[in-house]
Amino acid sequence: MSDATEREVPEPEAADADAWEKACAEDLAAEKARRRAQYGTPPGSAGEELRKLVDAVSEKLSGLQGPLFGAVAQGAVEQTVRQVVQQAKAAVEPVIERNPEVFDHLASAGSELLAAYRSAVEGQEGRWTRGSDAAKGPDPRDEGPGPAEHIDLD
Repeated sequence: MSDATEREVPEPEAADADAWEKACAEDLAAEKARRRAQYGTPPGSAGEELRKLVDAVSEKLSGLQGPLFGAVAQGAVEQTVRQVVQQAKAAVEPVIERNPEVFDHLASAGSELLAAYRSAVEGQEGRWTRGSDAAKGPDPRDEGPGPAEHIDLD
């Protein structure tokens, strides 16, 4: 037997095993920092964005000065605005905390509805602007609702 076959292969140390993981984590953190510097902070989830919106609106409403109401009514208006903002926050916060994914789904659904609307409008505009379609008569797709289709939401 040769000396090379009898030697034991040293086991990698725990520090060496974690070196790759640490290097990847450092590279990922550096890339995230570079992207934040280049593009700004990425948007959060829909729930986080709703929370930011409520906070921004409440700050704006709290900072409004009411020259239309006069000095006497100003205090009552400010108090009412604060109360409405607090009630809105109290209603929105628990929903965001319990169901953050619901707002992501609602945002996706809104995007899909917007895409469908754009498609319908572009199709209709295309039919309006083409003069040759007028001679053919009305589009049968414009005759009202078609057959119903069941959509499984589960």
